[in-house]
Amino acid sequence: MNDIKALFEKLKNHRNKLHNIGEIGRKEYNTSKYIRSYLDKLGIEYSVYIETGTVGIIKGKNPRKTIAFRSDIDALSTENGVKHLCGHDGHMSILLGLIEYLNNNRHNLNDNIVFIFQPAEEAPGGAEEMIKQGVLKDYNVDEIYGLHIYPEIPEGYIGLRDGYFLAQGAEIDINITAKSAHGAMPQNGIDATVVASSLISNLQSIVSRNLSPIDNGVITIGKLNAGSVRNIVAENAYLEGTMRTFSPETYAHMKKRIKEVVSGCEVMYNCKIDAEIRDFYPAVNNDKKLYDEFINIIGEDKIIKLDPLMISEDFSYYQKEVPGLFFMLGSRNEEKGYINGLHNINFNFDEKIFLNALEIYIKLLKAKKLLN
Repeated sequence: MNDIKALFEKLKNHRNKLHNIGEIGRKEYNTSKYIRSYLDKLGIEYSVYIETGTVGIIKGKNPRKTIAFRSDIDALSTENGVKHLCGHDGHMSILLGLIEYLNNNRHNLNDNIVFIFQPAEEAPGGAEEMIKQGVLKDYNVDEIYGLHIYPEIPEGYIGLRDGYFLAQGAEIDINITAKSAHGAMPQNGIDATVVASSLISNLQSIVSRNLSPIDNGVITIGKLNAGSVRNIVAENAYLEGTMRTFSPETYAHMKKRIKEVVSGCEVMYNCKIDAEIRDFYPAVNNDKKLYDEFINIIGEDKIIKLDPLMISEDFSYYQKEVPGLFFMLGSRNEEKGYINGLHNINFNFDEKIFLNALEIYIKLLKAKKLLN
């Protein structure tokens, strides 16, 4: 712990600098420049993927396996500019701290440790593209770990579950083309607003009436634009929404029902409806063996076993290729006011949680005999 605490000021400095150069996905040029500059300073070898992705390695003395740790690096675009409101600046700082710790203790490192600084977790997605470019095969990765700062659980605790943990998602875009008419003579038109209202109601019935009560699913239409002025029957309506669930079977069924509901509304209202459903990230699915091992190493007293969460994470793509474990790092502190959720403009955390994360990672490596 003394070695970890000695790094604390450096980690806070990393966070401060990275926080102030937040950049959106696939545009993280200054962020990746900072990361690579620090790796150069430490003498860590690394490779570049999808332009702003950086993957480093510290090789062990007698490597039998390779363990990877992943951090996302992008920020969020907001009305007030691009900002780190999801903790990725903290994730990068933690991983840079782990790198420096292991670099200082190379003589005790038995196996290979890989560090993945991944772009575009928020959007448009970076994990899948990095895998396609060979990141896991290039480094012969056997297992992968990732974390996310999470203000819904208290500092000092870890939240996770085995199996399906974070949801698979899709983006839904629906364009309704109806027929305009004078508002005083609606019989001469086809009202796109009425069609949209009916469509939204029927889409909600998919979860309430087409899924088993024990299956988890969400369909939310978050945006609706329709019409032009108060006394004209709307000719067009445009809807944007999201769909979330866990099992691939439930996901496929929900997609099928959305398309059927859209087709039914077309017939019912004699209009044209174009619907696009874009598959987002798969569900995060924690490996059972790694989960049990993690619980035994970290201790039940530090673990909060969470229900499945409807948020999404492209860490799931790594888990489709190699065993992986993803967990939540508690950051809630009522006393200091660190209570705002992810993506909230007031989201923040106490940087002392970096020490919790480093301790967990190092404890994990030592228990698995990768580090003496």
